[in-house]
Amino acid sequence: MPTAVVTGASSGIGEATARALSAAGYTVIAVARRSERIERLADEIGASAVTCDITAPDDVARLAEVVGDRLDLLVNNAGGAKGMSAVTEADLADWRWMYETNVLGTVAVTQALAPALIASGGGTIINVGSTAGRITYEGGGGYTAAKHALAAVTETLRLELNGQPVRITEIAPGMVKTEEFSLTRFGGDQERADAVYAGVDEPLEAQDIADAICWVATRPAHVDIDLMVIKPVAQAAQWKVHRRPT
Repeated sequence: MPTAVVTGASSGIGEATARALSAAGYTVIAVARRSERIERLADEIGASAVTCDITAPDDVARLAEVVGDRLDLLVNNAGGAKGMSAVTEADLADWRWMYETNVLGTVAVTQALAPALIASGGGTIINVGSTAGRITYEGGGGYTAAKHALAAVTETLRLELNGQPVRITEIAPGMVKTEEFSLTRFGGDQERADAVYAGVDEPLEAQDIADAICWVATRPAHVDIDLMVIKPVAQAAQWKVHRRPT
């Protein structure tokens, strides 16, 4: 059975992806900071759980030891947003967290697991980016900067690993309604988090992105989906979302 590592697997897109890959026949290694949640998930789907903060070098080294010499699929999903301040009023601690989590953590895990992906003879790296990595919007400076950086890292990997048996993909979702993304962004303010999706008919769900990840991962070995942008019908752009009148 092929083996897959999914980071940020304790909730949202990561959890849905771990479930979908397990159902598709992968041996899944679920990775996240919250031990209890990933251990419960692992028990449910027959996966392995590794508690890991991807920004902590010792944790990443331990993950590489667990993975071993061969890996078929790496889904770099861990990330997130904090705050909606203007650039001139930005909380630099939030910006550092976003860059370290979305970019440096992804690079650290990729570095650690690249040898195993190459050794598999047909590895795949899927980075979960965002439409925020393709366009900017007011209040999103820190997050868009981080996701633009992740897009650049992904495109650079595609160039640098050319000739190696490794495929590279960025999945760039638009508006996805998950239990924690907006809640984290707004520091636990449920009312502000709910307002993001107010009046929107059918924003994307975590399962929609998980399905896309599975599809990309299961293409023939010679097929590389460089970039997949996914938005709900209601979202034409970051700044143009159809909402029902209230």
